[in-house]
Amino acid sequence: MAFVAAPHGLVGSSSPESQPMVNNVKDLERAEYGTFSNRGFQVALGSGSEPIDEKGVVFSCWDKWTGRSAECATLAFLFLQLPQIILNTKNLLAGEFAALFAVPWMGQLTGLLGNLSLLSYFASKRERGAMIVQGVGVGSTLIVLMQLAIAGAMPLPAFGVTTLAVVLGYILNILNYQKIVRPSIWQVWEEAVTIGGVTVLPQVMWSTFEPFLPHSLLPAIVFGGGILCLVILARLGKLSERMLLHVGGASAWTATLLFMWGPVAQMWTNFLNPANIKGLSSQTVLLAMIGNGLLLPRALFIRDLMWFTGSSWGCSMAGEGILISMYINNCVSAGLFWIVSTGYVSGIVGMLYKDRQVYGLSSIISPLLELVSGSRRYYV
Repeated sequence: MAFVAAPHGLVGSSSPESQPMVNNVKDLERAEYGTFSNRGFQVALGSGSEPIDEKGVVFSCWDKWTGRSAECATLAFLFLQLPQIILNTKNLLAGEFAALFAVPWMGQLTGLLGNLSLLSYFASKRERGAMIVQGVGVGSTLIVLMQLAIAGAMPLPAFGVTTLAVVLGYILNILNYQKIVRPSIWQVWEEAVTIGGVTVLPQVMWSTFEPFLPHSLLPAIVFGGGILCLVILARLGKLSERMLLHVGGASAWTATLLFMWGPVAQMWTNFLNPANIKGLSSQTVLLAMIGNGLLLPRALFIRDLMWFTGSSWGCSMAGEGILISMYINNCVSAGLFWIVSTGYVSGIVGMLYKDRQVYGLSSIISPLLELVSGSRRYYV
């Protein structure tokens, strides 16, 4: 479920008139990206030192529309895995275990770890709506992994460890949301999530291309050892504020990268075993595309690079990219492919045009330039 860390406006009020303005950039960075900080945050926009006209009718309407669009995207994510679960169940009951090998368990695992990491992120921010979305994502992905384990497409020891981590994560996140768990215990969990994500991501990326690459645990050892040392130094107070910011941001960005790698693993599997593409569900692909597509306008509007990066990658790769591979192998009709592709391109162009209009920019490329450069800032 390609859902990345979003501002408070996703599940709460997104009206600019209700958001305070502050000028402490360090507080902004810690609030948005610091997994070691439990402070919530809200969004306001500005370019340089000049605030934008927050009372403009066009601006206010687009602000509300993008907020509602992001909220509607949660419905797509809630049902994202359902078609795949139904298809897997039919194949299992029919004894077609080979069809489940078309779903790479490592790709599913990266998505689950990303959901689990963001579940902790939103639990720290007390964002109940976002927590529910991430929690459902973790549970539905675990069901898919269970089906793969039954079919022999996932090693049972790996499934057992994953299940244990999910149960522990659910318990700790619920306790933290209820303010029952001790801060020291929660900090240990957050550090464990950060270490786990940074350790698993490079190993999954390496393992995706085996046997073209030799089997090795070196990526996990190197990156895991590095982040462990940084966490220990942070505990000892030996890191600068800037380094603490990077360590705190590692969890959120790792979660985003885990989501981004999932479609890559799926496309690589499609390339190696094109005959198994029939095991994929086109409904799942379309839901991923729709969900991420509904998030994009909001992410661009508030100039959240991390959110936009994850959602745009999920929309293009988990959606359009996988759909192209299915079309090439005659697994979807030409009509469906061209309708979806046309809608995808039209939606991107329309989003850029509307954002340019709202901010009075010179071209439809200007919003992307502002997004990357950070010239239009938003504050806690």
